[in-house]
Amino acid sequence: MSVLLDLSIFPVDRGSGLSGFVAPVIAMIRDSGHDYRLSPMGTVVETDTLAEALALIERAHEILAALGCERIYATAKLDIRKGQGGRLDGKVDSVRKQIGEVAC
Repeated sequence: MSVLLDLSIFPVDRGSGLSGFVAPVIAMIRDSGHDYRLSPMGTVVETDTLAEALALIERAHEILAALGCERIYATAKLDIRKGQGGRLDGKVDSVRKQIGEVAC
């Protein structure tokens, strides 16, 4: 199974300049061992199971709560597919084959 998780999570009770809150969440994702891609609007992670993806969301919330955040906004999109992994790069490679190099 391959699960692509597109996650955006941040506090809404801490004003502007939220990178100090987002960075520990990204560090947790990086250290999880799952393939991921950071973008300006969120992070896409590939896991082997739905449970692993949901656990990342829960850990992200716990990190922000431990930092004193009382109100947290999150969006999560999931693409769950039986079969092969490697879709994080595979989906982009498929587009490259059709139109050439793209920015990622």
